[in-house]
Amino acid sequence: MAKTVRFLGILAAVLVVTFGIHLALLSTLEKPLFAHQIVLSYVVNFVMAATILMVIQRSLKKKSAQSGFIFMAGSGLKFLVFFLIFYPAYNADASMQTIEFVTFFIPYAVCLALEVMYLSKQLNNQVY
Repeated sequence: MAKTVRFLGILAAVLVVTFGIHLALLSTLEKPLFAHQIVLSYVVNFVMAATILMVIQRSLKKKSAQSGFIFMAGSGLKFLVFFLIFYPAYNADASMQTIEFVTFFIPYAVCLALEVMYLSKQLNNQVY
């Protein structure tokens, strides 16, 4: 559990740094900083990553062969959340701008990459 809490702290820190870089780039490009639900996007991606990670951790403790399926279901859940929460707002003007897509995709990609790295280490350390 301590490893999971430490990882979630690292994930949060990386997302905060990524958020800062994202805002700096938006400022440099003279785009609105807090438009397109940017804060909600980072928060939702963190919460979903943390939840999915904890569910997978629980299944790994039971030595469940279902862990991969849980990970895939979690990825499906992330896409469902995107289409239910973000897509209607992004597509309200009948077109999704690149900046809108990037606002969701950057935290999604960061969370996914860190989740995969952490979970692959966990799977490699499994004793069978």
